[in-house]
Amino acid sequence: MMPTYAGWLGAGIVAVLTIATIIDAILKWRVARGQPHADIDNVNARIASWWAIAAITGLAAWAGALAVFALFATVSVLSLREYIAAPVPLHTPRRWIAGAVICVICMACIPALMTLALPESGRQRGHNGLLLMYFLVVVQASDVLQYLWGKWLGRHPIAPAISPSKTVEGFTGGIICATLLGASLWRLTPFTLLEAAGVSLMITLLGFAGGLVLSAEKRARGIKDWGRLIPGHGGLLDRVDSLWLAAPPFYWWVRVCHT
Repeated sequence: MMPTYAGWLGAGIVAVLTIATIIDAILKWRVARGQPHADIDNVNARIASWWAIAAITGLAAWAGALAVFALFATVSVLSLREYIAAPVPLHTPRRWIAGAVICVICMACIPALMTLALPESGRQRGHNGLLLMYFLVVVQASDVLQYLWGKWLGRHPIAPAISPSKTVEGFTGGIICATLLGASLWRLTPFTLLEAAGVSLMITLLGFAGGLVLSAEKRARGIKDWGRLIPGHGGLLDRVDSLWLAAPPFYWWVRVCHT
């Protein structure tokens, strides 16, 4: 049963990325006429980066705990480097402590999912990698869906002083769709359908809040992106900014309620 669930999850991710790639190619041909186009080229770079991110994360989850630990140790180090390297009005110990909490302590809760003693019976049957992928897919899908809904229907900024591109419409549409996605994937988890919906709502809301906190930090430092490591996204911290605040509650929920 579990390989079937994993296969469906992988196939779904590949299908979504393939459709996005095809649509982007059509837009490049029909709208841009093969010429440079800022918005379309940015989306193309984002999609290419998502292919790489999905492949690397999926391979790590498939390879097991050591590969996941190595991946997220690398993510933590590079994210902390971006956080510390970005210009600040005043270097204080609190900045270093905040960076360590965000990039190391909170992010460590994601690979820590691989250490949980999940039930050896039932749907999950100890497949921690699927639980980890569930968390990443739901939170990152919320990010993407908020972006798409905002581009399509966004009219009212939700926090104009912090992040003018985030809108009420994008937030609402993205959170609802990602919550429904998380509920539909409940068989990948030890959760019931209703619990999966509640947990998905929790982590998508916390993901939004975490991204907003780091957007405020960027605004205070006078920068647009944390770096340029990932084409179309900015720095690595720009891509994982929605994970750090959502990860600890998700980890502890699973540990307290399902181990």
